[in-house]
Amino acid sequence: MADKVHPSIDIPIHSPPPSKPAAAAPNTYIIQLPKDQIYRHPPPENAERFKKLSKLNRRSSNRCCRCFKYTLAAAILLLLLLGIAAAVFYLVYKPESPNYTVDSIAITGFNLTSRRPISPEFDVVIRAKNPNDKIGIYYEKKSSVQVYFSEDRLSAGVLPVFYQPVNNVTVFKTAVRGNNIVLSRAVHSQLLKAQTEKKVALRLNLKAPIRIKVGGVKTWTIKVKVKCDITVDSLTAKSKIVWKHCDYSAKLW
Repeated sequence: MADKVHPSIDIPIHSPPPSKPAAAAPNTYIIQLPKDQIYRHPPPENAERFKKLSKLNRRSSNRCCRCFKYTLAAAILLLLLLGIAAAVFYLVYKPESPNYTVDSIAITGFNLTSRRPISPEFDVVIRAKNPNDKIGIYYEKKSSVQVYFSEDRLSAGVLPVFYQPVNNVTVFKTAVRGNNIVLSRAVHSQLLKAQTEKKVALRLNLKAPIRIKVGGVKTWTIKVKVKCDITVDSLTAKSKIVWKHCDYSAKLW
């Protein structure tokens, strides 16, 4: 039997229409360049210039890096030497902080029976102790002593200028004066109450520039601050200290 031959049916295949180029936005231009005119590498003269600039940048970076390393090493070495010097100084001289305290205080000029301005006077006796065996202390000018009640300053004065040798206790008197101090109503009432109770709390702030003598060498000026809280039984010339406490600090630079 002969095979039947079916007629072939051609199904048309429709290819999508070529896409139209996107319409350019108004006031814009599209420039098409042939591929052989698109340069993907810089011209030879620009390439050489780029290489030279890269080398210069690397050299400059290396110099900066080396300079930073040398500076850091020098700083570490300096700190190490300073640490060794401080350790040697401490072991050889064994420095100790000086001690300060208020021995007595005589008070005049307080008239609290009226609200008139007052001119208080404080004769303060201060004891300074230098416990060091090999270190002397020079007390220099531009010192200050101030007396406060609460937050109100009542008077001001200065410390004497003197040299304190090693292992020495120096007792000195300093006059601290106030002039026409106007007390607020609240402070006036607090002072009256404190005097009635025989517990008048005062604060002395001392600031002294000192220089330390080690052998034949004097150091730079060091700023010493002393804060003494004291309580007296009265605001008279015969006042007695019933409580006191002093704190000491020093600023080396």
